Parts: sequence; C-alpha cells; structure tokens
Amino acid sequence: MFTVSDVDRTKAFYEKLGWRLDIDIAAGGYRNVHVTPPQSDASIIFGKGVTPANSGSVQNLVLAVDDLDAARKDLLDRGVNVSEIFHYAGGPFNNAVENPRVSGRDPEGRSYFSFASFEDPDGNLWLLQEITTRFPGRLWDSLQADVATLATLLHETAERHDHYEKTHGEHNWWDWYAPYLSARQSGSNPEEAAAAADRYMETILPVLSK
Repeated sequence: MFTVSDVDRTKAFYEKLGWRLDIDIAAGGYRNVHVTPPQSDASIIFGKGVTPANSGSVQNLVLAVDDLDAARKDLLDRGVNVSEIFHYAGGPFNNAVENPRVSGRDPEGRSYFSFASFEDPDGNLWLLQEITTRFPGRLWDSLQADVATLATLLHETAERHDHYEKTHGEHNWWDWYAPYLSARQSGSNPEEAAAAADRYMETILPVLSK
C-alpha cells in the first residue's frame, strides 16, 4: 500500500502491465485503487490518503516469476523500462556489500537468485525474482507443487522416516509421512516436522520404541 503523486498516471501504468483493476473509489481527498498481478493471490493498493502523508517511494517490492526472460520480454513489449538480468553478490536482497548487483544470472542457475527490476512513475521499485523450484515448505497447497519439488520433499521424508522406522515397532509408513509432510508444507524445518510426526505416532497411533 503506497501513496502516489498522480493516481491516474499510476493506474494507467499498472493497467498497461496487464494487472487486473479491482476497485477505484474516491471521496474528498481520498482515493483507493486496488490492482492485482495476473494469477496472483496478492494485490497492491495505491492512491491518495491510503498511507500517512509524504511516505516516499517503496523499494524492492517483489514479483515472483517462473521465467525471468519471458517476464522481461512481456514488460518490454508493453513499453516498460526493465533492467538487465542481475544477481546479488552477497545473495538475494543483500545490499549491505559494495556494488551489490552483479550483471547476469546467478552463475549456479539457482532458483531465487536471479533478478531484474523496474520502476513505476513515482519511483516505486519492483524486483522480478525468478523462482523455478520452491523450497519444501514454501507452498500453501501441496497439490500445486511441481513434480521435482514433490520428489525432493518425499525423498527428504523417506530419509527422516528411516531413523524412526529403525527405532520403533511395526507401523504404516504413510501414517508417519502424513504429519511430516503437513508440517513441512506449513513452514516447519525438517527437525520440527520429524518431531511433529513422532508426537503424532505417540499420541494418535501409539507405536512403541524398540
């Protein structure tokens, strides 16, 4: 949510990007424009009176894209001035080092590590961050995970379950997998997820240690 100097100009800019216009309401010195990027669950609000006065420009708003080249081309075709692709010398979003931006993609081709940027008419800075494969636990809906991400998470689960299987009595592996996967996809780290699965097996489906 941010204030802009010319609401109509900014509205036209984001509509040119292909973003959906959700609302545009005004009353006195107040105006609220709500727009949403294509296929996004997150939106932005800008206008007059939507933030404290003189808030200044917003830096490093992030748009996740799965194909950075395609996203840049789409914006360029729409007449938007987009930077060349770059990566951060000290890792994503690290501006604490000298000359933080390095030209070109991440040398290792890692998901989350390659960027491009553009500004709206008020200097609000957007970063395009290429995310080709999300880390386990970074998806709200597991059914939307790509095959590679699911395979990685299942392999991790199998490795974590191996210790439990060797130290506990007979049980169904899927009963341990389910709470582990649920915890990981809710943001828990592997240790926390394994502990959650152990607790589940102890309280819901009592399994004795060997």
